[in-house]
Amino acid sequence: MAKFSGIKQHLYSKIASGEWPEHHPVSSENALAQQFNVSRMTARRALQELADEGLVIRSKGSGTYVAPIKSQTSFMAIRNIADEVRGRQHQYRAEVHVLRREPATAQVAELLKLVPNAPVYHSVISHFENDLPVQVEERFVNPALVPHYLKQDYRVITPHEYLCAVSPLTEASHQIEAISPSAQVCQWLSLTKPEPCLRINRRTWSDAGVVTYAVLTHPGSRFSLGGHLHFSSPRSKDNS
Repeated sequence: MAKFSGIKQHLYSKIASGEWPEHHPVSSENALAQQFNVSRMTARRALQELADEGLVIRSKGSGTYVAPIKSQTSFMAIRNIADEVRGRQHQYRAEVHVLRREPATAQVAELLKLVPNAPVYHSVISHFENDLPVQVEERFVNPALVPHYLKQDYRVITPHEYLCAVSPLTEASHQIEAISPSAQVCQWLSLTKPEPCLRINRRTWSDAGVVTYAVLTHPGSRFSLGGHLHFSSPRSKDNS
């Protein structure tokens, strides 16, 4: 493991365990460099990646602090929301609103590479963090590739967990947009009045074809996006 990754894991554990609550000061670059016997540049990289992921806030002149605890995720990763919530030492639960077979609309059929009116499986689930809904997941599934999708209890296992087990992901595409939620989505998210929401439209593939099309809607006041990209270089990298 690269040394900066070890520093990140150390800081992750402090935040996830609650030892460092929101707004708690985070060790400085100099302190981390000394503690882990690395260069200041390595310590800076670890802190910057945490900032990019939305877990800490860096302020010039005043230091680094644990970010306010909102639902945080990375738009570059496909993660299990139950694991994310529990990783923050919070309580997770789910409510299933829709779980049925129905004819595919023209749009859904095109996205799943089916003919219009072909049967698809349709689910709508609210995911909760500490009794607040942080995501509405609407998902359309190709029955030919996941025939037992409707037989699962999605209060116990998330669709992500089940799909990864029976139809491993090989490819995904994302489209991210800001939306004004419908009255139905407001109800599913327990919003007393409409507020800006972030919507992720996602398709996933297995070796056999397009498995699902999912629409993930998050209330803006309970959600933030973050991430950090690594680019390969023909030059040798400093993994210190």
